[in-house]
Amino acid sequence: MADIESARKAFERFDLDGDGRITAAEYKSAMAQLGDPFVTETVAQAIINAQDGNKDGLLSFEEFWAVQNKD
Repeated sequence: MADIESARKAFERFDLDGDGRITAAEYKSAMAQLGDPFVTETVAQAIINAQDGNKDGLLSFEEFWAVQNKD
């Protein structure tokens, strides 16, 4: 199980505009900053879609946290 404070900090690194949701463009940009410039926006959207519980194409902290806490 992940620590919620660590998860919140990780989420904030991806939520570049601070609106509480991670877009594919934000995910791609954050991954490039973390040293992986090969993640495309299409790949980023696929990753988000796999975790997107309400199917809005965005990743909320609640959805992010749920993935962190899977057994």
